[in-house]
Amino acid sequence: MELPLAVRQALGDSAQRVSLTTLSQADSLSALRMSLLSDEQGSLQVICRKHDLIDLEQLNQQLGRDFRLMELSEQRRIVARTGLSDLPPLPSLTDLPTVVDFRVRDLDTVVLELGDDKLAVLMTASDFRSLTEAAWHCSFAVDPATIPAFGKRTSGGTEQFHSSIKKFTALRIRQRLEDTLELPPMPETAQRIVHLRVDPNAVMGDLVDVVESDPSLAAQVVSWASSSFYGAAGHVRSVHDAVSRVLGFDLVMNLAMGLSMGRGLKQSNEGPESYTGYWQRALWLAQSAGILASMMPRGTRPTFGLAYLAGLLHNFGELALAQIFPPHHRLVTRAQEVNPHFEPSVIEYYLLGISRDDIAARLMESWGMPEEVIQAIRHQNDPLCQGPHEVYPKLLWLGQQHLAACGITGRAAEDVPEAFYEALGLDPERVRRQFEELAKGKDSILAMTGNADTPPTSL
Repeated sequence: MELPLAVRQALGDSAQRVSLTTLSQADSLSALRMSLLSDEQGSLQVICRKHDLIDLEQLNQQLGRDFRLMELSEQRRIVARTGLSDLPPLPSLTDLPTVVDFRVRDLDTVVLELGDDKLAVLMTASDFRSLTEAAWHCSFAVDPATIPAFGKRTSGGTEQFHSSIKKFTALRIRQRLEDTLELPPMPETAQRIVHLRVDPNAVMGDLVDVVESDPSLAAQVVSWASSSFYGAAGHVRSVHDAVSRVLGFDLVMNLAMGLSMGRGLKQSNEGPESYTGYWQRALWLAQSAGILASMMPRGTRPTFGLAYLAGLLHNFGELALAQIFPPHHRLVTRAQEVNPHFEPSVIEYYLLGISRDDIAARLMESWGMPEEVIQAIRHQNDPLCQGPHEVYPKLLWLGQQHLAACGITGRAAEDVPEAFYEALGLDPERVRRQFEELAKGKDSILAMTGNADTPPTSL
């Protein structure tokens, strides 16, 4: 395999001294990556070690600019001009000014990935330095090993919450947070549903009355019951029909609660995720958690409704962060754009000292939500969590891995040990087949989020 012409030209004289290697053989610690940024004044390309976190705020402070990830359409235009499928971190491939992180200088060799061909260029650090002599060198990337993984260890209690909140003030943002936090009240419809949940005498008619009192919520429930995903026989013409004939009391209660709570908070326009993406991800994990709960042995099986509700609210912290801390949300989402291979919680702990999951869990506590749901949201990224309700976060984590393996989430799936399945009483092969079936219903699930994806005009 020969070097692509554009790469050979960009390497110049050093092209004679490099070697091609497969990515599996390349030293991942020596691999570099390049990100294209832009602001109102122009564009920039930055190069750092592949697995480091780009601290966009620190870079902007040093440059006196307001860079964020370049629009995807513009990135594609630049890549197309090179004739390559992706841009390896070679400055001369574009005519953009270049900034290189100081840590690149500490490498003995560097690896430049070439994209779809699964090949990489291996070259000496001295040769790479000669290619970046005209670049500006500064410190803007962070070794992830230096970022404390608080989400794996903290109890997430009030003390940790307020301790982390104090770190926000160091960011010099416009909100001044004191010892107490002003949290928004639970939406009225959600409050009524919570009261139904704890009322032992509640009947289907009570739930129908609550849902029908909210026209947009009623339309969504009927729409979901009518979707091909549930395969209802005949037309679903009313909320009563949706509850009694298709979805059932518990499922409608949890759907209505999740929808009404989500609509109670505003979605920010910042970041790559849209309101549509929020509800799609919520529904995917709700279905996943419900499937996994149903597959567990009867003696240890968690409550289906609570598992489903935890999945539906798993990313509620995204909305909470956007409404309660909008400047922080802007900071985090821009960092996520340039660090797509990092879990959001890692970025949030680095920038804020707390994750959106912690914020959401604190909000759920203030609203009196079930402890199972609170713990599921707080520990959903920790497969090793322990406690009286540990099964709920573990189901969310396992669901995320299988959704990733099916190509639903766009993230890389983590390896799930056999012991993890055994502890939950699940058969790995059977779980895999169930998720393959779930993925086949992708169009149905996307159609179900159609009405939920459009924020009410009051927002």
